[in-house]
Amino acid sequence: MGFLFRYRGLLRFLGVAALVLLVLVGVAIGLSVLSRGWVAAGLAVVALVLLWLGRRAARWVPRRTVLELDLERGVVERAGRSWPRGGEQKPLVLRDVVDALRRATGDRRVVGLLVRIGAFAPGLAVAQELRDAVLAFRASGKRAAAWAETLGEGQSATVEMYLASAFDEVIVQPTGEVGLTGMLVEQPFARETLDKLGVDPQIDHRREYKTAKYMFTERSMPEPHRESVQALMNSQVEQLVGGIAEGRGLEPGGVRDLFDRGPFTAREAKEAGLVDELAYRDEVYDAVATTLKGKLLNLEVYLRRARRPHRKGATIALVHGTGAIVRGKSRPPGMPGGARMGSDDVAAALRKAAKSKRVKAIVLRVDSPGGSAVASDVILREVKRAREQGTPVVVSMGNVAASGGYYVACGADEIVADEGTITGSIGVVYGKFVVREVWKRLGVAWDSLQVGDNADFWSGRHAFSEAGWQKTQALLDEVYADFKGRVAEGRGLSAEAVEAVARGRVWTGAQAHERGLVDRLGGLEVALERAKAVAGIDAAA
Repeated sequence: MGFLFRYRGLLRFLGVAALVLLVLVGVAIGLSVLSRGWVAAGLAVVALVLLWLGRRAARWVPRRTVLELDLERGVVERAGRSWPRGGEQKPLVLRDVVDALRRATGDRRVVGLLVRIGAFAPGLAVAQELRDAVLAFRASGKRAAAWAETLGEGQSATVEMYLASAFDEVIVQPTGEVGLTGMLVEQPFARETLDKLGVDPQIDHRREYKTAKYMFTERSMPEPHRESVQALMNSQVEQLVGGIAEGRGLEPGGVRDLFDRGPFTAREAKEAGLVDELAYRDEVYDAVATTLKGKLLNLEVYLRRARRPHRKGATIALVHGTGAIVRGKSRPPGMPGGARMGSDDVAAALRKAAKSKRVKAIVLRVDSPGGSAVASDVILREVKRAREQGTPVVVSMGNVAASGGYYVACGADEIVADEGTITGSIGVVYGKFVVREVWKRLGVAWDSLQVGDNADFWSGRHAFSEAGWQKTQALLDEVYADFKGRVAEGRGLSAEAVEAVARGRVWTGAQAHERGLVDRLGGLEVALERAKAVAGIDAAA
């Protein structure tokens, strides 16, 4: 790190010296012109010199640059306004990382990449997008190394190891660990607790694989829940095993065996072929300086200086929908309660893009577990209207695009998902918690008056009447039928085909692709390419 500081200090000195020298030259030229009475022209010359200097300094990248990236800061879909908090570093934005690596792939000034991984829980789909970007970078003949003080310390880091396997070298501190342990899904079931409290969960769903209600109505996983989760895990594990095996030159069966034997000490991981070298941070940076003879540059700084790869040609609008789907305004990541995908904001962004004469296509990036059916329908309506107005829409799915997240996507021209994306969940859950007994046990008595047989329909102090429960069933049927109808229409599937993949069941992107719910596998870059194709834009543009 000392070398890095010294280098940056020298850079600052040389930059200031060059700036002063060029300013003096510009001033001299300007004064020369001024002496002839051309005041306005002289001032213009000085201003142009200063402007040129500023632009050059802002875009300067060393001739042999090694990009530096710290993923332990975390990666989010879009930036929030509330960071940094309490001294925390601002998380990286996925698109910034992918764009910078794409730009660097064809930049002769960039010779290598050094990434700190650690344990940052990216989600499988995000890890796959990062992995694809690293592999593309390496395919251009450039070196990429991953290092970590530890890949998990008292916690699983299977997905992080999967990402690390995309690099030429994986380096871990000698005292570190490699938490390659496979995959575990744990879920609480609160029915017994609710019974003790006197809470009656009057909840139903369509259909048996829509598992959200089970944690309140059951004491353990019912068979449909178990079947669905196990199939999802099997698909994800297959992807993890395949990636690690390919990246590390191991047999898939051997990787599965490592899952059963983990976690590993750093030395055990090296012996197993998961890690190449054991070294401390200073040794890693010294090795980079020696082997690549490059100058370190933060990846975000590089992106600002080199600029994004998509700057010319036709305009494709990128609209983000992140978090639980709600009516009203969106809320960025980092806020209390998490991100919200507000129908007002997302619909407005889609309308604006569709009306613009410059925008030739829209990519809607969805990372959402669902939420309000009404808000989802508002967004879907704008997707369909954009298409009707002649602006194609391609959906790019992030870690999760399920339930309402799939609803808003199903009307697009094409859907692109990563293999590890969690999607589907075409179903609905509805009901309420009756807490009348809780109040009794607390010694609180309620009394009420009502006009209308169903005035107490949503009251948590009144159980559903027989008529109310029938109404609930009718609502479930209608919403479920509407959801399936939207999917059938958008995906060009028969009602029978939709029912076969619906029933509330979740799929990985790979499984969804096999079943016709997704058109292409890949990340945001693939979605952008598909948007070009659908809009008739030259692929080279």
